[in-house]
Amino acid sequence: MGTPLKDASALIDEGLRLILAKDMLGFADLWAEGGTMELPFAPPGAPRWFEGRAAVREYLRHYTDHLDVRAVHRHAVHVTTDPNVAIAELEVEGVAKGTGRDYRMRYIAVVIARDGEIIEYRDYWDPLAAQENTGESAAEANPFPERVGHSA
Repeated sequence: MGTPLKDASALIDEGLRLILAKDMLGFADLWAEGGTMELPFAPPGAPRWFEGRAAVREYLRHYTDHLDVRAVHRHAVHVTTDPNVAIAELEVEGVAKGTGRDYRMRYIAVVIARDGEIIEYRDYWDPLAAQENTGESAAEANPFPERVGHSA
């Protein structure tokens, strides 16, 4: 008997554990080979769409160089009538490494899973709040402007 497959809620919990452990490549490995990540509210010119685990890994590779996530508050996961679809409400606390300023942001993530892996992940965050938290201009609010992806 094999290990039971993770549903969307379990993948969110595992993802948060990996983020707090600063294992961003482990977090990216939760994606299916062809899974996608979408950042609908990314600032103009910043990548908004990543297709495939490799693209998600590349995007997240240097995350901990920019942000030191130390805690997750207001963690709520809403499972839909389909256990492979969940919505997470999160408030993340940490430090913006470029400025040393405290970082506190709210996120909403929609996660769709299949066969125990993420096939779709939409991360809704506020680039103006990111600017306020990091002290960077609106164009710099996305801490990964050099990362691969498609702008919309």
